[in-house]
Amino acid sequence: MVIFFERLLFDPKGFWQRLIVFLLSPLGFLLGEISYRLMLRKKPVDFGIKTLSVGNLTVGGSGKTPLTAAIAALLPKPAVILRGYGRKSSGLIVVDRETPIETAGDEALLYKRLAPHAVVIVSADRKDGILKAVELGAEQALLDDGFRHREIKKLDLLIRPNPEPLNRFVLPAGAFRLPEKAYALADIVAVESIDFIRVSAVLNPADRMVLVTAISRAHRLDPFLPKGVIAKYSFGDHHLFSRSECERIIKRHDADSLLVTEKDAVKLESFGFNLSLLKLSIKLSETLKSKVLRYFLTA
Repeated sequence: MVIFFERLLFDPKGFWQRLIVFLLSPLGFLLGEISYRLMLRKKPVDFGIKTLSVGNLTVGGSGKTPLTAAIAALLPKPAVILRGYGRKSSGLIVVDRETPIETAGDEALLYKRLAPHAVVIVSADRKDGILKAVELGAEQALLDDGFRHREIKKLDLLIRPNPEPLNRFVLPAGAFRLPEKAYALADIVAVESIDFIRVSAVLNPADRMVLVTAISRAHRLDPFLPKGVIAKYSFGDHHLFSRSECERIIKRHDADSLLVTEKDAVKLESFGFNLSLLKLSIKLSETLKSKVLRYFLTA
């Protein structure tokens, strides 16, 4: 079912999928225009800290989390502020490595792994998160998926996927959350393979590995998979794994290890299984790096 909807949104095939997209396209256009115009009405407020938002116009994975972490690594005293999608808590929480995943959400714990020197805050209200970051002594703020929050004075970086979705309609008809014209509102548009590239490595490889992942559009991992992958299991984005389902997969394939991304690892490490880690990091172009540093580190 997950794969069906991903194909529908990104690359519809066949008569029925194309018909669904056609029927939903007027609704997508209307919702997209309303969201776009509401954004334009917001007036930015300066919260006293230089703030950069890393976002995208499309649903699904585009490298937002590793790109944000790569930018955080360049900065001396950053805070990363995100909604904490999938968590079972509410309100504002300052996250550390010991915060339960149900409280923080998987992405927040991943940030603590990728950028351990950063303050990580989950808050549905990004303004409250920024104020807390200032209180805690942060000197730079990074908003994960903060493009729509134009009430905050910030530098907006939008990731442009490469390749882009073939379906150019707005949700629920297509993969875009806002009309494509919203790219013009960004200060920086970063294109994958031009402004940043993904670098992969496999830690603790095994002879018989089963890929188990809960990221959007898991097929994006295919170019990075090593030899020894004997089966692949893809779950919905932010899925919380259970020990029993992992045990069944290992037994079914007589696997030596589960091959997981870092986002998956934060949810699986406590189970004690042998894990092979597919480590995907981001390397920024010198042009993008200089733009970011010029914004943050000049008066």
